[in-house]
Amino acid sequence: MRQGQLGVVYAWALTLLLAGAPGSAQQPGPTAAQDSAERAMAVLKRTAEVLSQAQRFSVTLDIGFDAVQDSGQKIEFGETRQVVLRRPDRLRVDATTRAGAQSTVLFDGENLTVVHPQENVYATAARPGSVDEAVRYFVQDLDMRFPLAEMLTSHLAQRLPDQVRVADYVESSSIAGVPCDHLAFRGDETDMQVWVAQGQHPLPRRVVITYRHADGRPQFWAQFNDWNLASEVPDALFAFTPPVGAAQIAFSPRQQLPGAATTGGQQR
Repeated sequence: MRQGQLGVVYAWALTLLLAGAPGSAQQPGPTAAQDSAERAMAVLKRTAEVLSQAQRFSVTLDIGFDAVQDSGQKIEFGETRQVVLRRPDRLRVDATTRAGAQSTVLFDGENLTVVHPQENVYATAARPGSVDEAVRYFVQDLDMRFPLAEMLTSHLAQRLPDQVRVADYVESSSIAGVPCDHLAFRGDETDMQVWVAQGQHPLPRRVVITYRHADGRPQFWAQFNDWNLASEVPDALFAFTPPVGAAQIAFSPRQQLPGAATTGGQQR
């Protein structure tokens, strides 16, 4: 099964976003459509500002993504990710795939490290600077997979609205018992739906992205759980000590897949 072909739906999911949400059953008039778009954009900008300005947060993501087979059948793969961010220069992401494979990404303000415990190997690169710079280096320069990486950057609030071509407020609904605003957006390449918690903490609870120009229109989705914007974490959580007997290897960037969707020259 071609799990690798869903690099298209995996890495910078939040920067590709926005490419077209389903229309309502009834066609709204111009004023209603404008009001819906303005309401949706107001919620989107608010949640982007909260994430951009947060000095620290932790969250658990349950992620699923389609891998379209040669037959056209879609097979879903997925993983759980635990993210801990402390600005300006600390980041840790622990991932476990549904098949049990584990990996950890660590950034301590000086070095960016990826660890694969089962294989007892790690790769590290010197990259002094901020989380923004480390994420950009990881995704653009190393060409590594990093789901929803843009969500971790401080410029999300400035860049995200510019990606939107069509916006729609769908309804007030609930995700895992949390009252949410259900929004739909269209960009140049993808359709995105996002459910944002209502109230004082407008954090995303669910995202669904459809890549309408990719073969089979595959989807990426993420469920957000256990948000904490006041997580106290020690420096030791972001520090890396090589495991006993671990071998250091070089980063191995993904290869461009034939026909894979690209944005700005980068495969997503």
